[in-house]
Amino acid sequence: MSGYSSTSEPVRFERDCPAVMVPQGDSVTLPAGQAGYITQALGGSFTVFVDGNLFRIAGCDADAIGKTPPAPLELPPDAADADVEKLVWSQLRTCFDPEIPIDIVELGLVYDCDLEKTEDGQRKVNVRMTLTAPGCGMGEILVEDVRSKLEMIPTVSEADVDLVFDPPWNHSMMSDAAKLETGMF
Repeated sequence: MSGYSSTSEPVRFERDCPAVMVPQGDSVTLPAGQAGYITQALGGSFTVFVDGNLFRIAGCDADAIGKTPPAPLELPPDAADADVEKLVWSQLRTCFDPEIPIDIVELGLVYDCDLEKTEDGQRKVNVRMTLTAPGCGMGEILVEDVRSKLEMIPTVSEADVDLVFDPPWNHSMMSDAAKLETGMF
């Protein structure tokens, strides 16, 4: 399964697997042998429907549902800041709300993103982002997803992700492509 699907792909958990309940954000463990359906597979993570509930499975646990975890990121040894920044934005485009098949950049949730050099020659990424709804239970999960994906980038030693609600998000912040896909033009 390579993305959002209007049909569901059946799966059976091959091992106990940590998951996050959607939209509440509660951490749970789904047991080996549990059956379910993949409803969304975007950005290396999976949304799975199990017993009437949705759960987010992180990419590093893809093997629990018979999928391949994402490959490690690579940069050339002489990568310039522009190369790293390009990879940062690419990684941000792999972050999805488990209920919406559009990445956080296209949704207009990323307000600012900048890089700075650290004293040891590594890089720090600073991100200001928001949510489509302030009370979303997945907020901290999405922030952690952004942080962990940015820290996977070679030469990035730290990602500081600041969740803000000013200005409040609205659908006019979405890209034209996202508006078309959601019908929110």
